[in-house]
Amino acid sequence: MSCEDLNAAGTPEPQSTEGCQDCLEQGRTDWVHLRTCLTCGRVGCCDSSPLRHASGHYAATGHPVIRSAQPGEQWRWCFVHEEVG
Repeated sequence: MSCEDLNAAGTPEPQSTEGCQDCLEQGRTDWVHLRTCLTCGRVGCCDSSPLRHASGHYAATGHPVIRSAQPGEQWRWCFVHEEVG
């Protein structure tokens, strides 16, 4: 991989096993897919979800890499370089 953020991404434990943390705090469960921040472990909903919390987390924190939290999926995404790994 050529993306330094993907190469440096950690593997923190997800902060939630229940779903998107922001949606759950708002009493919502209408997310489509879940993503985990590889800097802090925050779990957010994908861009196909109504509130796009994973992207919002990146915008608020600058944490560059997420991974899919969907069973059987291993891919990661760097918001900075728009690269998948």
